[in-house]
Amino acid sequence: PMTQSEFNNLVVQSTPTLKPFAINLTRDIEAADDLLQETVYRALVNHDKYADGTNLKAWLFTIMKNIFINNYRRMMKRNTIID
Repeated sequence: PMTQSEFNNLVVQSTPTLKPFAINLTRDIEAADDLLQETVYRALVNHDKYADGTNLKAWLFTIMKNIFINNYRRMMKRNTIID
């Protein structure tokens, strides 16, 4: 099994790959940075949910996409209430 520090290093090394995806989703540099930061945070906190030997980048992309979708839904719900 991977140690916590090996896992942390791999997650951090994946950020250059994740950044363009974050920008593509958010269409905003600041929002992309926030999304990237949240993704890395969730990945590190949920290390126990990562299955050794599976595709780490795919796992990270999935986390990022889910955070983005949840934030989008939250924003839509807030806007609906305001209207």
